[in-house]
Amino acid sequence: MKYGLITAACIAAMTMTTAQANSTQAKQYTAKASTQYAKTKYPIVFGHGMAGFIQIGSDPFGLDYWYQILPDLARNGANVWATRVSPFNSSEVRGEQLKQQVEEILAITGAQKVNLIGHSHGGPTIRYVAGVIPNKVASLTSVGGPHKGSPVADLILKAEGTVVEGPLVGGVNLVSKAITWAQGLDPNSFPHNSLEGGRSLTAAGSAAFNQKFPIGMPTTSCGEGSYQEKGIYNYSFTGVGQVTNLLDPDSALKVTALLIDGGKNNDGLVSRCSAKFGKTIRDNYNWNHLDEVNMVFGLKAMFAPDPVDVYRQHANRLKLQGL
Repeated sequence: MKYGLITAACIAAMTMTTAQANSTQAKQYTAKASTQYAKTKYPIVFGHGMAGFIQIGSDPFGLDYWYQILPDLARNGANVWATRVSPFNSSEVRGEQLKQQVEEILAITGAQKVNLIGHSHGGPTIRYVAGVIPNKVASLTSVGGPHKGSPVADLILKAEGTVVEGPLVGGVNLVSKAITWAQGLDPNSFPHNSLEGGRSLTAAGSAAFNQKFPIGMPTTSCGEGSYQEKGIYNYSFTGVGQVTNLLDPDSALKVTALLIDGGKNNDGLVSRCSAKFGKTIRDNYNWNHLDEVNMVFGLKAMFAPDPVDVYRQHANRLKLQGL
């Protein structure tokens, strides 16, 4: 969800060679494959969360949102892409942007479908695509997605209609443009609307979205969703850690964690139950919201599973499903 200025200010070394597709916001990660372990039938397409990006800065001094994850998948045979949508906007607007990139990736690769993986607000975003073009989606995997909303969003939206609203919305929209600019793009190449983005992730906004796009959503408060629907396989995983490494700036998520279920069963921004979608792979990793994408710089709890390994294993899971 919210990376704010923390990740935008970070610059890290990158050793992976990447290729940029022409006339698309999507970026393909390529490498000489040492194994075929992650080689799925269909391309794997990643969608970032709120305040997200593909890469801040440029090689060799750039920081990936999906830190080290996509290069590893490429080395293990995956046809893997990162996409870029508005850092702050509604699920529908972001979904339309992602849909366009999915169609471009299909045209470039000649594939019939894609496997979509979305983190945080990327979860509802990929669900929109599946709802609009289900015949082009093989699987959906949500990571720490706020499918039933986040109390953090509801708290922030209490500023709506007050004297704080204007400066707050203007400030966050400026951050959204700065994130776009930091990727080497025109800040106005995407629409920026932090107010609509926040509304999408409130409890009410999420409920309205779920009525329109119910695929994979649980019918109980904290249960499983449909494992397969309309030919689409549905998966999710999430963390429930908060302060996982004292050297990691994302330890600040402990503050927002206290707003959710009394500080229990959440990753700092999203509750375990809100993250439920489709078949739960695991819902109690000792990861906070940023650890779920191996941020910042791969810092995590000492004995927590390595996110790079978890995503590689999931790609193999998709492969074994014939996806």
